[in-house]
Amino acid sequence: MNIQLDSQGRLKHFLGIEGLKRELLIEILDIAASLIQVSEKAVKKVPLLRGKTVVNLFFEPSTRTRTTFELAAKRLSADVLNFNISSSSTSKGETLLDMLNNLEAMHCDMFVVRHDEAGAPFFMAQHVPEHISIVNAGDGRHEHPTQAMLDMFTIRQHKGEFHNLKVAIVGDILHSRVARSQIFALTTLGAAEVRIIAPRTLMPKGIEDMGVKVFDRLKAGLQDVDVVIMLRIQRERMRSALLPSEQEYFQYYGLTEDMLAQAHPDAIVMHPGPINRGVEIESSVADGSRSVILQQVSNGIAVRMAVMAMVLGRIDKPLETAKDSLV
Repeated sequence: MNIQLDSQGRLKHFLGIEGLKRELLIEILDIAASLIQVSEKAVKKVPLLRGKTVVNLFFEPSTRTRTTFELAAKRLSADVLNFNISSSSTSKGETLLDMLNNLEAMHCDMFVVRHDEAGAPFFMAQHVPEHISIVNAGDGRHEHPTQAMLDMFTIRQHKGEFHNLKVAIVGDILHSRVARSQIFALTTLGAAEVRIIAPRTLMPKGIEDMGVKVFDRLKAGLQDVDVVIMLRIQRERMRSALLPSEQEYFQYYGLTEDMLAQAHPDAIVMHPGPINRGVEIESSVADGSRSVILQQVSNGIAVRMAVMAMVLGRIDKPLETAKDSLV
């Protein structure tokens, strides 16, 4: 039994893409499409989670992800508590379960969890009461499922169906939870081909078992792809000798105008952010007409709204009209 689903097969927690069926991923995308119009209204709120309390538990920093989750919850009319882990009692020795028990006593309904240890959101989902839902905002090297779903939403906006698409994911695959979730999502949604492009030092062993094609040369990997997803390179990888230097990485794996010319003429460029300009991508590409990076950020709010409404059982189908959302 999938811990993420209730007895009726609906989302109870959203912990990862792996193991979820295509129909459920499509449902998330469809509901997000019906909610995206909320951001265009004068009053950017719907009452789907009125009376609910959402707690952001971020054990590692991520301003962009935390902010979009907070906006999503508030636009669903939920009350939001941002828990400052660095100054909390967990830094004084309080265990994770102790902290959960104290937060449960405050009658919270959902925990959005970002943690540097893989599996932490699963552990929490196994120990919270039935009425509490857990949403994974990124755990270790495991998954970042809402990032993957906002990426899928953006791809569908521009490309329609997935079955004829060739998608390239470029960068630090070894350490990337985003890449893992993207691979699970793309293969589940039926993408024609998923390519992984990275230096050998940043390529996980056995990655082919996930149904991807592996390239260690950017030019070859980008040939005729429809979507290019660049991953952020963290500078500590340079210090750990996994990469020689930023300049050399950019020379061989940076996305430039010349390299992008290898892709399909109407290929789109994506990046989960934050961008290291001149390391994984040059500014003219990041800011160019084929870049949809800022759209990814905007779409993230609607996708996270959809996930949060679904796991709390307040919506199980797309809203047909804006009027429906005000009922």
